[in-house]
Amino acid sequence: MRILVTGGVRSGKSAHAESLMAGRPVTYIAPGPTVDDDDWAARVLAHQARRPTSWTTVETGDLVAALEVDGPVLIDCLGTWLTRLIDINQAWDLPSLMDVNQPSADALVSSELDRICTALAARDDVVVVTNEVGLGVVPEHRSGRLFRDLLGLANQRVAAVCDEVHLVVAGRVLRL
Repeated sequence: MRILVTGGVRSGKSAHAESLMAGRPVTYIAPGPTVDDDDWAARVLAHQARRPTSWTTVETGDLVAALEVDGPVLIDCLGTWLTRLIDINQAWDLPSLMDVNQPSADALVSSELDRICTALAARDDVVVVTNEVGLGVVPEHRSGRLFRDLLGLANQRVAAVCDEVHLVVAGRVLRL
């Protein structure tokens, strides 16, 4: 089964995703960027402390290669993967709308999503965590709007190849 777990920040989505894999040998894929930030480091440590020691952690932005492992896989999360992808490709200032005459952030993300969705569709036993975006105000800065739009696209594309989508709000799970 392929399950997408979505929800707001601190909604309990990671804990829910981890509970879906409890008692099993899991490859935990951490696709986020490596940053020098004390708050980020604290979040990473909290996630690591919560995971069973029997789980294998792989820190990579190459989700397609990461999905080639045997056994259950938990990817946490698409939002951090997207940040890493945009950072590595210096795409924060690219146009956000697809235009065949120029590179765009949409084209970059869409191309990677094609590969990821093909890899996801080819296997079972995967839980993917993502952030739910677009439920609040329009972000003031272009980077925030770009991220929101691209993550919304990623969420839709990944949800389309998943068997279930779970929305986590205030620690409560709603199966969509």
